[in-house]
Amino acid sequence: PMPGMVVKINVQPGDDVEKGEALLVLEAMKMENIIKSPIKGLIKSIFIKEGDSVSKKQILLEIV
Repeated sequence: PMPGMVVKINVQPGDDVEKGEALLVLEAMKMENIIKSPIKGLIKSIFIKEGDSVSKKQILLEIV
């Protein structure tokens, strides 16, 4: 939801995730934000890596 840096990615392509499961940690404005899965599904693709800077509204991963 906001620009920041990817601190940790908790999932890999092929992983099954539940709604509300922590997908990654994003640091923004000196605060760590846990990005959670909005749906139950399968991680299809991850478009970022740990240490990457991300911008607002950037697609980070794909869940199907």
